Amino acid sequence: MNSYPRRALVASPTEQAQAARQVLADAWDWCDPSEADVVIALGGDGFLLQTLHTMLGRHHPAVPVFGMNLGTVGFLMNEWRPFGLDERLSSARSFKVNPLAMIATGIDGRLHHHPAINEVSLLRETRQTAKIEVSVNERVVLEELACDGILAATPAGSTAYNLSAQGPILPLGASMIALTPISPFRPRRWRGAILPDKARIALRVLDPSKRPVSAVADQHEVRDVARVEIAIDRTRELTLLFDPEHALDDRITMEQFAS
Repeated sequence: MNSYPRRALVASPTEQAQAARQVLADAWDWCDPSEADVVIALGGDGFLLQTLHTMLGRHHPAVPVFGMNLGTVGFLMNEWRPFGLDERLSSARSFKVNPLAMIATGIDGRLHHHPAINEVSLLRETRQTAKIEVSVNERVVLEELACDGILAATPAGSTAYNLSAQGPILPLGASMIALTPISPFRPRRWRGAILPDKARIALRVLDPSKRPVSAVADQHEVRDVARVEIAIDRTRELTLLFDPEHALDDRITMEQFAS
């Protein structure tokens, strides 16, 4: 049984989420997220991602987050219910999530360090096709990938941009990274790879001045990059809480058969 005496409440700025926030604000005592044992997040998957990044920035990543869906998709959120919060938190299941660490080197030589909970993506900036050399564990596995871009996704992010790019859905507890090309032109038959989460990925932009590429760690963009290194950050661990009946594993399985 979980016990969380100090609770923080955060909500998306949408009208629906703010109305729900007011309902809960009147029913329980709340504290600042920096002092909390658990954070209740009201909104959609995007707001949950924003909340988790805020916690990483405040160096409180170990505090678990219980999300309730007041957004559009809510794949990583629990059902919104204004009652029974004590019981739900007591019986909630926890999932651990390690973010990706991105080190992007600009064509000017500057280094940019950013975490990514969902994915790190490289995207062409102009009409010119991006050309990228792909290495895994310091071994070149693709000398030249001609594409619109490429992304590396965590299991938590595999149902987001990665899925839209025809990448594989990874179970949330899987120790894997999805490496997925975005509109690949050559090699035509390469559709990506599933890598162990111990893998170290390096993406080198070929001819970055003529074919500029940006790197995006979730929602943080670095333009005009020459090289991007990606690996799981094991020094940081996020915790998501789910109702026992949420059946996240089943939702992930069924999403692979959605038409």
